[in-house]
Amino acid sequence: MKIVLVHYSAPPIIGGVESVIGHHARLFADHGHAVRILAGRGAMFDERVQFIEVPLFDSRHPDILAVKNELDQGHVPDRFYDLVDKLYLLLRQQVEDADWIIAHNVCSLHKNLALTAALHRWTCTENCPRIILWHHDLAWTTPRYQPELHNGYPWDLLRKDWEKAQHVTVSRLRQRELAGLLGIPLARICVIPNGLDFYTFYKVEEKTRRFIEQLDLFTCEPLFLLPVRITPRKNIEFALEILAALRNRLPEAALVVTGPLGAHNPRNQQYFERLLELRQRLGLKGAVHFLAEVIPETLPDSVIVDFYRLADALLLPSREEGFGIPVLEAGLSRLPVFCADIPPLREIGGEQIVTFALDESPEVIAQRIETVLQQNSICALRRRVRREYGWGQIYETHLAKLLEGNESG
Repeated sequence: MKIVLVHYSAPPIIGGVESVIGHHARLFADHGHAVRILAGRGAMFDERVQFIEVPLFDSRHPDILAVKNELDQGHVPDRFYDLVDKLYLLLRQQVEDADWIIAHNVCSLHKNLALTAALHRWTCTENCPRIILWHHDLAWTTPRYQPELHNGYPWDLLRKDWEKAQHVTVSRLRQRELAGLLGIPLARICVIPNGLDFYTFYKVEEKTRRFIEQLDLFTCEPLFLLPVRITPRKNIEFALEILAALRNRLPEAALVVTGPLGAHNPRNQQYFERLLELRQRLGLKGAVHFLAEVIPETLPDSVIVDFYRLADALLLPSREEGFGIPVLEAGLSRLPVFCADIPPLREIGGEQIVTFALDESPEVIAQRIETVLQQNSICALRRRVRREYGWGQIYETHLAKLLEGNESG
């Protein structure tokens, strides 16, 4: 499909709406659509996305600001209609071949009412592409804008149900406000939230990103971290048994073991093979990830730090430790700690960790872990954000259906 995104400005201009437009444009391009952005300010930020600068689209263009000053006082000057004519012709030139026009806030705010009016005129023509009005903000329901709004044309375009348009809001609140403003059912308005680029937010190393994509780690709920070398004293087999019991309750739970084989004992290879056999026997293939299978050498500290940011909890079932640095690292990373009840770990973690005896059953430990995680609102929110608010999920759940005409409020 050919998709045209319209706004006053676009990336690399910094702003909430501009950021959303940038992510949408990349997502559409990722899925094979031809994408064009029309905006008054901005620049090309992705070689797959065509950027066309149309200065009169800019809410800060001198001609637009001059007219807005008069409109804010309730007066519609003749030059307003001249601007509408110019913008209408500019729109026609750029969107005649489009399948979809997606206008962000242009039909919600009064920042450039000439552009709003020109777009409305275009939607009334027979050849107009399908149009989506994307409402981030609503002038008519915002108290601070009321002195600048007046009855009649063109201000009423911001509270009118455009006949051919599909409405989208970014939240249920905006959906209710828009439905009341336009006098239409909630079902006429799709709610599509904004999202996050997890890789950018976490600032992960490129090597970490490859691990995440290869192992599909963002779908794990919860993700446990075991940042140790593969050696028997780390008691990794007990972690596998705990995870197997936990997956009876939380079937998407997973474990990442970051370390390579211990360097000083040739028997560690045999131990690793036993762990792989246990993983197979417990049905944990795809749930327990030994990074030693992917990369044999020690990972850099920067990648280990990435995993602390990604994980939901630390699981440390060591039989013995001289100290226990992972507990400190988990504390700085705000991770719940589930670890063996041994003196060094108790000394470091105090009452802020959850311990288990090494002779306890994995089922009992799993139940304890589940209870703690359920009661931890921070962990629960993090998992929900990763599950529902990544841009990839936003596209699959909402944007793709919207373009196909299957999205509902």
